Amino acid sequence: MFDSRHIKTFHEVVKTGSYSAAARALGYTQPAITQQMKALERDVGTPLFTRIGRGMRLTEAGEALSRHAAIILDTMSAAQQQMSALTRLHTGRVRVCAFPSASATLIPEAMARLAAGHPGVRVELLENEPPESLRRLVRGECDITLAFTYPGLHDDVPDVPDEMVEIPLLEDQLTVVLPTAHPLARRRAVKLADLAEERWIAGCRRCRVNFLHECAEQGFAPDIAFTTDDNLVVQSLVAEGLGVAMMPGLVLNFLRHPKVTGRALEPASRRQVSAYVLREHLRIPATGLVLEELRAVAANKIGC
Repeated sequence: MFDSRHIKTFHEVVKTGSYSAAARALGYTQPAITQQMKALERDVGTPLFTRIGRGMRLTEAGEALSRHAAIILDTMSAAQQQMSALTRLHTGRVRVCAFPSASATLIPEAMARLAAGHPGVRVELLENEPPESLRRLVRGECDITLAFTYPGLHDDVPDVPDEMVEIPLLEDQLTVVLPTAHPLARRRAVKLADLAEERWIAGCRRCRVNFLHECAEQGFAPDIAFTTDDNLVVQSLVAEGLGVAMMPGLVLNFLRHPKVTGRALEPASRRQVSAYVLREHLRIPATGLVLEELRAVAANKIGC
C-alpha cells in the first residue's frame, strides 16, 4: 500500500524536477522530501530516481509510477469532492419503498420540494405493500419505507431489528365508498353496522384483515363479493352497484370515480402512516433530508 502523501510528493518532484523545487512548492524542507521519497522507494521495493550529475532521472519503476500518480491523485480529488458533496447534501441517492396511495400522494410533492432545493439528491422509488416493504428495509433493499398499520393489528408485522426507527407521518381516515345513488350517500357519516347486509369489495390483504376485524366488532361478517388490490377497480365495481367498500382517505385524495361517493365512518376509523428507517441511516444527510420533506408534506394532509 502506498501512502497518498508520498504519491503527492513524488508527483511534485517529477513535475518540478528536483527535491528542492518540490520542497518549495509543497512548503516542506528538502530533508523532509528526501525522507518521503526514501519511504516510497521502500514501499515500492526499488529505486525511483537515478542521479545524473547534479540532476536526476526516473528509473523504469519511477516512469511507471509517474504514469499512475496523476491518475491516482485525480481519483482521490474526485472522491474527496464527492464525499464533501454528500455530507453537505449536494448529492446522494435515497431508495424509498412505499405503498401505492403514498406513492401517488406523499411522494410526488415531497420529491418536488426536494428537487427544488437539492437537485443533486436522487430518489429511487420502489413499490410494495406492507409487510413486504418492511422486510425489504430489513434486507437492505431500500433506505426508507413508507408503511401503514391499523390499531390493534400487529400479527402480520415481521420481526424487525431493534435499530429500526418508526417516524409517524399522519393518521389516514378510512371512508366508506358508495354508489352515488345509494340511500346512505346522503348522510355525512355512515355506521359500519348500517351496511351489514351489503355486498363488499375488499382491498389489499392488510386492509382486508382490518376490515374483517372492524366488522366483527360491529357484530357481523361481511359478504365479500370481490377482492382486488387495485383501487381503481374497487371504485369501478362500486360505481356499477356491485358492492360497497372501505377505502383510506389518501386514495380518495388522488383517485375518485365520478359515480362514487366517500363518507366518513362513524365512529371514526383511521390507519397510521409512518416512515421506517434503520437508525444508522438517520446519520446519512440525504436520507434525513428526504424524511424532512416527507414530514412537511404529511403535515398538510392530516385528517385526509
